[in-house]
Amino acid sequence: MKYFASRMDHVPKSFIREILKVTENPEIISFAGGLPNPNLFPIKEIQEAAVKVLESDGKNVLQYSTTEGYYPLREYISKRYYEKHSLKIDPEEILITNGSQQALDLLGKIFINHSDQILIEKPGYLGAIQCFSLYQPQFRSVSLKEDGICLDELETVLKKDKIKFFYGVPNFQNPSGITYSLSNRKELAKLLTRYSVNFIEDNPYGDLRFIGNDIPPVRSFMEEGGILLGSFSKTVVPSFRIGWVCAQKEIMNKLVIAKQGADLHTNYFSQRVVMQYLTDYNIENHINKIKESYKKQREKMVEAIEAYFPKGISYTRPEGGMFLWVELPSFISSMKLFEKAVAENVVFVPGSPFYLEGGDNALRLNFSNSSEAVIDEGMRRLSKALKSFF
Repeated sequence: MKYFASRMDHVPKSFIREILKVTENPEIISFAGGLPNPNLFPIKEIQEAAVKVLESDGKNVLQYSTTEGYYPLREYISKRYYEKHSLKIDPEEILITNGSQQALDLLGKIFINHSDQILIEKPGYLGAIQCFSLYQPQFRSVSLKEDGICLDELETVLKKDKIKFFYGVPNFQNPSGITYSLSNRKELAKLLTRYSVNFIEDNPYGDLRFIGNDIPPVRSFMEEGGILLGSFSKTVVPSFRIGWVCAQKEIMNKLVIAKQGADLHTNYFSQRVVMQYLTDYNIENHINKIKESYKKQREKMVEAIEAYFPKGISYTRPEGGMFLWVELPSFISSMKLFEKAVAENVVFVPGSPFYLEGGDNALRLNFSNSSEAVIDEGMRRLSKALKSFF
């Protein structure tokens, strides 16, 4: 007898989590996970922050706390938005979440009814596809171009369908590495405002720009309807799972109720340790170290593609973030390539999990979690698997 809720029938497993099982083999070189470089974790500084928090306020930091999150941390996030982008966000409009992934889940809970139409990028972040699938929407997708979302295609969808919200990653998009240009963001904001569609703007990689200049969030160009997501996972440490969502008070009230039903509050001790770290150390200095390293790793991966890959393969050249996107000739299936790559002891994420349908002639490569020497060797191995198709 079947006891499970019907909503579970069409929710895909995380392909990346399945790939991680393969990478338990120490001989495998993995470009699959979206992992920050552990050699850059501020271990000593976090240790000092944790000790200081426990010694100064141990009884409180080990106690239950408020759903909204540690207020000084929310103030810090608010101040940083203003300093970086002149974006005014009240701390009361910030909710600390268990990573950006929980923010997506809470937004799905408060917005999506069965069969509601929601819009994502093509290719899109598979974590969002998996998360939103639980609420049984009808997905629509819009293609990405070199400078961001395809605006003509977007307007066609907005005219035709009753879209509940659009979810996107404008900075160094996962999986493509594409960044929306300034003009693309402005036009996107106009379109979404005209059709009264909320934009869920996920920005886990925005601080990791190592080429060019920062571009303001899309929310900067929207009077209403802009929901921002952020995270410390890529700039401090991922294991604390400290993320946040910024939204207008009407939305925030619903998010708080949904979070209370989920976990009461995000790990309070981790919030306090992160805040102590941010107080005692200059986060910009640490981020600059990350960017310096990721730039070299990205350059090595591009260099290796150009040196080793067969002709007829295209790829993105991200200006930041952690990923680049490879498009293969139509006669090569990335799933079949994956099988051959495993035999060469190298793995990546095939393209199809990032699409609602199709995408089998593309793949995602992560450069942030491998040294330059490992990247070179891994790309040699992947090249060998690729050449077997020619």
